[in-house]
Amino acid sequence: MDARLHGRGTERGYDPGAYHVIIITNNLRESGTQMPLQERPRLRTSSRPALDLPPPFRLVTLREVGDAFAHATRVAAEEGAGTLVYVGRFDLAEFAVVLEPEEPLKTARRALYAGLTALADALAVHAPPERPITFDWPDGVRVNGGLVGGARLAWPERADENEPPAWLVFAVMIRTVALGDGEPGLRPLSAALEEEGFDDLGSGRLVESFARHLMVALDAWQEQGFGEIAKNYLARLAPESGVRRDIAENGDLLVRRVIANAGRGEAEQRSLLRALGQPSWLDPATGGPRK
Repeated sequence: MDARLHGRGTERGYDPGAYHVIIITNNLRESGTQMPLQERPRLRTSSRPALDLPPPFRLVTLREVGDAFAHATRVAAEEGAGTLVYVGRFDLAEFAVVLEPEEPLKTARRALYAGLTALADALAVHAPPERPITFDWPDGVRVNGGLVGGARLAWPERADENEPPAWLVFAVMIRTVALGDGEPGLRPLSAALEEEGFDDLGSGRLVESFARHLMVALDAWQEQGFGEIAKNYLARLAPESGVRRDIAENGDLLVRRVIANAGRGEAEQRSLLRALGQPSWLDPATGGPRK
């Protein structure tokens, strides 16, 4: 992504001086130039303790009844890139971040994959041994085979596919604690971080970790191209025998069946835009991850 989000740090040993700009913007052209985030109006936040986020993320904390995705979408145009909306819930890690891409919307939607890669890397840092973290294309997240949540992506309603959108919102909802669901064995298709052994990972720590990994992921996109993001994302899809998968320039999933003695077959193209319209992991009735 032609962007200005450069992450040089890692989950451990973060050095603020090692970061350049966390803004994906179309009005700054020199890396290392800080966007004057302090000039943007600040939203009123709650009295909850602030998270430890790398600069220049700007934290907006909502009460437990808040909706990070909806709120970030409403304020994205005014508050701009780097705004991170966090809902202080016990049972869910719920947050959303505003981005401002420099490339056309039709390719900028691939930010979904960068965000999910950063989320998986953040989870992996805190995961117990032998707890695989995998994706359901395009947006679902599983831990040890159980669905824990996923991600969503939003953009301005009338944005031109061939022009950079004014903003993108990447949002995450991960089940941290299973409330009122009975024994884990009674719901084998879903999971929660606590029951999978993430005992020391609260929602706040996950957000902090994600923010740093997102900087690293988008820097890799900037420096090495989207291929590095695609490789990391595709490696977390459930393997299928005799299938090769790639991500098209517009974010669609390309699935090719490898036929013996005939090489690769014709690619099946699965639309990212269509899939984003109905998140695979979201339960419309509850507004949370499916069980």
